[in-house]
Amino acid sequence: MRLHQPNWMNKWALVTLPVLLVSVMALSKREVGKKIIVEIPPGASSGEVAYLLKENEIIASAVLFRAYVKLRGEDRSLKAGIYKMQTSGSIQEAFRKISRGVVETTAITIPEGLNVWQIAPILSEVTQNTEDEITIALKDPMLPERFNLEGPTIEGYLFPDTYRFANGISLETVITTMIEQYRSLWTDARKKALEASGMSEHEIVTLASIIQTEARQLSEMSRISGVYHNRIRDRWLLQADPTVIYALGGYRERLLYAAIDSVADNPYNTYTQPGLPPGPIASPGAMAIDAALTPEEHDYWYFVARPDGSHVFTSTLADHNRAKEEQRIARNGL
Repeated sequence: MRLHQPNWMNKWALVTLPVLLVSVMALSKREVGKKIIVEIPPGASSGEVAYLLKENEIIASAVLFRAYVKLRGEDRSLKAGIYKMQTSGSIQEAFRKISRGVVETTAITIPEGLNVWQIAPILSEVTQNTEDEITIALKDPMLPERFNLEGPTIEGYLFPDTYRFANGISLETVITTMIEQYRSLWTDARKKALEASGMSEHEIVTLASIIQTEARQLSEMSRISGVYHNRIRDRWLLQADPTVIYALGGYRERLLYAAIDSVADNPYNTYTQPGLPPGPIASPGAMAIDAALTPEEHDYWYFVARPDGSHVFTSTLADHNRAKEEQRIARNGL
């Protein structure tokens, strides 16, 4: 049986491939250089990637890089992103990083108890959006529906944790990742506790956000939760200072009655509006959510902060007023 002669492409590969491999191996033995950052834009062709690498002195030959990629049949495997690479490096290593998407990442930490305008500057470290753009996006009233969540915004559902994101990542990907992390919190045990609570998931997260912002000491979370559960059960006003501060739009060292009155009609003002506010006022952590789900059972209805951040819990208004005066004296040193 006669063998078919290889076509011209196969002949070219048979001749060129060994030469290319020898050239690539030779260039791989160059002196190790310095680390630099290179950005591969979306949609860049293998030729454009080769040019960028050559311009930044990562590889010695753009022609050899492009030929190497084409021979492997992986023109479309090169991934956009920001990469930390080495000058005077090898073609194989540059290709390996870019084809696998081994992009440079940054760790960001979202502490418990931050609201969306406090989270925005942290997210701006990894996205290409400004702090103002992120704040506006996070307050978009259409977002909850897109992610199958309740509430006027996604406030409260950006789960506090440490994340690693590729530099320049899209804001939508960041939001999705943080909400998925929130959803992973809901184990079977927590779902059972939610069902036993008689409250909705949204109500629990809203209450947890108030507990998170009230509790300076983690050990008090369950007791603070018990106070609010008592008030909710008997239809008392919650009178939670953090909700008023949220309505006012930012931190206040002292919450005066005039400030409370200035937002009397705001749905987040729990001094004037009954029940829970329309949604969370911050992102609660796992401990605050657990406290909201399983409050301490007691007959406390009031609490006031000590200078060290702990609280005095009382059962009557008279005791509460006495405790307030004692803590005022303690703060002022009188």
